Amino acid sequence: MTDRRLDLVLHGATGYVGRLTARHLAERAGGLRVGLSGRSEQRLRAVRNELGVDWPLLVTDASDRASVVELAAASAVVATTVGPYRRHGLPLVEACAEYGSSYCDLTGETLFVRASADAAHQRAVATRARIVHSAGFDSVPSDLGVWLLHDKVRADGAGTLGETVLVLVSARGGVSGGTVESARGVVEDMSDPAQRRILADPYALSPDRGAEPSGTGELDPLLPGRDPLLHRWVAPYPFGPHNSRIVRRSNALLGHRYGPRFRYRERLAIGGGPAAPVLAGLVTAGMAAFVAGMRLPLTRTLLNRLLPAAGQGPSERTRATGHFRVEVHTVTSTGARYVATVAADSDPGYGATAVMFGEAALSLAQDDLTAPGGVLTPAAALGGQLVNRLRDRGLELSVHRY
Repeated sequence: MTDRRLDLVLHGATGYVGRLTARHLAERAGGLRVGLSGRSEQRLRAVRNELGVDWPLLVTDASDRASVVELAAASAVVATTVGPYRRHGLPLVEACAEYGSSYCDLTGETLFVRASADAAHQRAVATRARIVHSAGFDSVPSDLGVWLLHDKVRADGAGTLGETVLVLVSARGGVSGGTVESARGVVEDMSDPAQRRILADPYALSPDRGAEPSGTGELDPLLPGRDPLLHRWVAPYPFGPHNSRIVRRSNALLGHRYGPRFRYRERLAIGGGPAAPVLAGLVTAGMAAFVAGMRLPLTRTLLNRLLPAAGQGPSERTRATGHFRVEVHTVTSTGARYVATVAADSDPGYGATAVMFGEAALSLAQDDLTAPGGVLTPAAALGGQLVNRLRDRGLELSVHRY
């Protein structure tokens, strides 16, 4: 059966991010046997015609477990954009783990990753299926940024990582209907006390919670403030709660190699000057208002009318003029200071994500990886191979001492 499997199948190829990823794969897949998967054969044919390829089409309904099993059995690697993942994703993860098929997705949903690890990690270890979550803007810049820091600090003999903070320095881009739908799901999860308790644990994704610190002092900040390591005003970073848990899972999967003093947080940078505290407060208030608006029925209905619907997203011009820059700062166990930079001249959530996600999928399909099977992270599964691939595609991934 293995010889008959396609090397790589893109599931959700007719969606907004799916089409962007399909375009990237058409440019980069070379001689790989690639397939396109989705619910509508007609729409899949349209995508295939746009790309000018002769890839096979697999009609797959994410709500039909038998259909999902067929997809996993037919694929050596499945890259899926079909979310919200907590609603649609677990059967595909379980099927890939069962058939030894590697997998990657774009989830920013912590509860889904926790459910995936609980349901599929041990089976994936046994079948050597590499299940890689959060292989887009959530959480590649965070995960590879810390991986780069560790790699450089180790090479320099400067000890291990200590207090580490990611700051989103700048970003410009748009939002898609899929992202909005995932945000709705996260807000709904926060209203459930049992789920809220899981989300309150900074080490909720650790494969061995007992081996981790208590988490005291590592809770995700809800208020603006002046960061003691950055010496600048910052606001809460909306993607930080998920990204930070992915980074901590990477550390555990890698044998806690970042060091016993490693502590991690993420922040949103605010400009300097006397107005910085006010601006940080306004940004924080705006985020809180959005979350409240998604919870209340009346305001939720209004937001649904204003925000993009499923399948909609930023224009090509918005993607082309977008950019992002994150910096990951650390003070090592020997007192040395380092900063890693991850940046791209493309919309972070879509243009750059299509590159990050597409290259993660290609790495799973093409590279000689040493990572074992299991429910993994970009850094734990792909590490330096993905760093090199993204550099080759024009992203900046650098690190230096200061």
